[in-house]
Amino acid sequence: MLKLTPMEFLVRGLPEAFLFIIAAYAFSKKVINIRKYIISSILYGIMTYLVRFLPIHYGVHTIINVFALIIITVNINKIDLISSIRSAVTTIILQFICEGINVLIIQYIFNTDINYVFSDPVLKTLYGIPSIIVFACVAIIYYIRLLRRKELKCI
Repeated sequence: MLKLTPMEFLVRGLPEAFLFIIAAYAFSKKVINIRKYIISSILYGIMTYLVRFLPIHYGVHTIINVFALIIITVNINKIDLISSIRSAVTTIILQFICEGINVLIIQYIFNTDINYVFSDPVLKTLYGIPSIIVFACVAIIYYIRLLRRKELKCI
C-alpha cells in the first residue's frame, strides 16, 4: 500500500493530475477543452489517490493509473483510443524519467539518504517538486509549440 497524506494529495497529487491531463492533450495533439480538462483532472487525481490505498504491489498501481488515464481521456476528453493509449504511455515514461533524474540528483548531488526522504511525507513532497516542475515544463512547452505551429486538432 502506498498511502498518501491529504497534504501530499493537495500539494503533489492534484497538480500532477492536472499535468497528466494536459500532457495527454499535448501528446495526442488535441486542443484543450477547459471544462472537460478540469473535470477529468480532478477525477484522475481522486482515482490515483484511491488506487494508492489498494493492497497491491508497488508498480501495479502505475498500470492501474495508466488504464484510468486512458479511460478518462477517451470518455471525458473524447480523445480517440489509440491517441489516448500513446499519450498515456508517453506521459508515464516522461514522469518516470523526471522522477529518476530527481532521485539521482537527491542521492548523488545532495548526498541525501533517499530512504529517509521517502519516509517523511513533508520531505518527500518538497524533494518531489523539482520533478513536477520539469514534467510541467516539458508538457506545457510541447503544447505551446504545437499551438504555435497550428498542429493541434479540435476534438
